[in-house]
Amino acid sequence: MIEITEKLDAYYIHRSNWIRAAVLGANDGILSTVSIAIGVAAATDVREPVILATLAGLVAGALSMAAGEYVSVSSQRDIEKADIERNKKELNDMPKIELQRLAEIYQKRGLNKETALTVAKELTKHDALGTHIRDELGINELSQAKPMQAAFASLTAFTTGGLLPFLVTLFLPLKSLEYSLYGFALFFLIILGALAAKTGGSSIGKAIIRITFWGTLAMGLTAIVGYLFNANVG
Repeated sequence: MIEITEKLDAYYIHRSNWIRAAVLGANDGILSTVSIAIGVAAATDVREPVILATLAGLVAGALSMAAGEYVSVSSQRDIEKADIERNKKELNDMPKIELQRLAEIYQKRGLNKETALTVAKELTKHDALGTHIRDELGINELSQAKPMQAAFASLTAFTTGGLLPFLVTLFLPLKSLEYSLYGFALFFLIILGALAAKTGGSSIGKAIIRITFWGTLAMGLTAIVGYLFNANVG
């Protein structure tokens, strides 16, 4: 039994929630921070505005990501709670209809009518509400919304991703800072794509191409804006 549980835990789908949050947060941290730094660096010959803008973008972005993730996942959690309460009421008010509905779900999954009804009765006897939450609503331990966990994961990932380009603005020569930022950002994105693909069991090459293409596009457009406006931020 322990071996079966360990084998199930090894599936990549069990990591999907935190991988998604980590990749999204780190990717946003790298790209948004680098894009700000490149845009300002392209428009000024002074280091201080670049550092200030990058730091402000890093802090604001991390807090925004955390707040946005918390609010959105909390909304999802509220919907789940409302559906669970509704299902609980339906089980009390019309148990026979709910039993038939459950049996129909199992029929659609391939069981014959008699077997589906038997399975529905046995599972309802064991845990009626839990069975309906899982099989009718599609809510399980993996998909259940966790606002605080999502917010913390996004905050940590964004901050980690954003700190890397911020350090570049502190220590690398100002003269070619845009190109240094672009080069290091690509390096960071390649590492991020490879780690995400490795952890999720997908193609490393495809992940690297995808993340570097869109990253290059975002940074390039930001640099163009900086050059076009050539704002005096010094």
